[in-house]
Amino acid sequence: MYQELQASGNHLVQSVDNVWVIGNGVSRQNFNLRTIQDWTIGCNAIHRDYQVKEIVAVDRRMVDEILSNDTYKDIPIYTRESWMPLYKDKSRLLTVPQLPYIGHNKFDKPDHWNSGPYAVLIATMRQPKTINLLGFDLYGIGKTYNNFYANTPNYGKTGDRPVGHSFWIVQLAKLFELNPLISFVIWQQPQWPMPFQWKAMKNLTRQDIPV
Repeated sequence: MYQELQASGNHLVQSVDNVWVIGNGVSRQNFNLRTIQDWTIGCNAIHRDYQVKEIVAVDRRMVDEILSNDTYKDIPIYTRESWMPLYKDKSRLLTVPQLPYIGHNKFDKPDHWNSGPYAVLIATMRQPKTINLLGFDLYGIGKTYNNFYANTPNYGKTGDRPVGHSFWIVQLAKLFELNPLISFVIWQQPQWPMPFQWKAMKNLTRQDIPV
């Protein structure tokens, strides 16, 4: 169900009831994205396989890659404000929104927010009833890199050390806390451990990914 447009910064935000934010953890590998009928926001290399309604890429290499994909010529790309002067044609680019709070820790600084948390922030701006988080695995696979696009251009290799997850946990917890009227649903494999910082969140539930 679509509602009236709302002004937000340098663009218009359309309210929707349900949003899916799609990360690139391997937990989503057996999930058929084409079954999703709601508004979708994706991250980085998802553009190679699936067309979302909006995409977030804070790494310049990924911005360049998405811009070269003709099937994404009408899809808005959110990126860091610092990259904007590097592009002559900015018609497809939007700056990621300002953080909705002020903090003094390293994880509170915009430069330490990556595409996933920013995608969830953008989803909250649409004021939906529900935000579904898919492919937000957080942790590595054992002690190795966890990404659906491992071993492909602009990504690490399967045996690499995992990206640190501590900032993502705190940043997403902040978004859950700041949006108590939104129901967040984390879609995950049954054995996936919920971060202890999230267990007290009354507006967060878990849904097992069908296998």
